[in-house]
Amino acid sequence: QVQLIESGGGLVQAGGSLRLACAASGRTASFYAMGWFRQAPGKEREFVAVITWSAGSTSYANSVKGRFTISRDNAKNMVYLQMNSLKPEDTAIYYCAANRRVGIWTTPSTYDYWGQGTQVTVSS
Repeated sequence: QVQLIESGGGLVQAGGSLRLACAASGRTASFYAMGWFRQAPGKEREFVAVITWSAGSTSYANSVKGRFTISRDNAKNMVYLQMNSLKPEDTAIYYCAANRRVGIWTTPSTYDYWGQGTQVTVSS
């Protein structure tokens, strides 16, 4: 049984920063990569960033490149998303996800496990 629990969301002013955390438990040894997605009201879930569990290779959506940084701590089974220079359009529920195989990182169906999400609200 795999469980992903996000934390760190909240309300921040435009230009501010937040750090999201995702705690993984269960069969984390089976993970190939972990990612962050977000979903704003009335919109589809969209890819934000991904990191491979072993090598630590990363990839980002163009909309967050240069502002967000994904990292992981394998010993603690944690993944983080440092978000800087936040904009109102970053407002969404942010989800942590994990998969067990190589896939198209930007596609939600690639991921096998999901957290419940954490709300991020950026005021202008």
